Amino acid sequence: MNQLQFLPKDVQARKDLDLRAGDTVRVHVKIQEKGKTRTQLFEGLVLATKHGRESGATFTVRKISNGVGVERIFPLYSPNIDRIEIIKRSKVRRSKLYFLRDKVARDIRRKMRNFIGFTASTEDLVKPEEMMEETAPAAEEVSTEVTETASEEKSAE
Repeated sequence: MNQLQFLPKDVQARKDLDLRAGDTVRVHVKIQEKGKTRTQLFEGLVLATKHGRESGATFTVRKISNGVGVERIFPLYSPNIDRIEIIKRSKVRRSKLYFLRDKVARDIRRKMRNFIGFTASTEDLVKPEEMMEETAPAAEEVSTEVTETASEEKSAE
């Protein structure tokens, strides 16, 4: 009987891998394209691990790619995962870091708010004194035109 092997060879190594929320990991994923297999890296922060070390264990990794948050859920014992490297370990107080999704979005919105209303060129900036000089003659012309039209209307009656 020919059985398919779904679990990787290094099951014990994956069990011993102490993967926790807050870890920054680099996952080497095998991808098949046009009959060839290549390895793609997915590096990011582990938001959550689920189902402990049993056969259905998964972990969620989040990264920012071109300004967009991308999350992937990986089965811990997937044969498509070549290697899992723990790059950095952070001290966290939660087992699930889902709040980071909203926190990052809030921070980006706050930064974008600060940029609204600014021009990219410094030549467009006008000093307040120059602005007052330019508007002052125009205001005088408007007031004289108003008085002239008012006097013309009175004389016509």
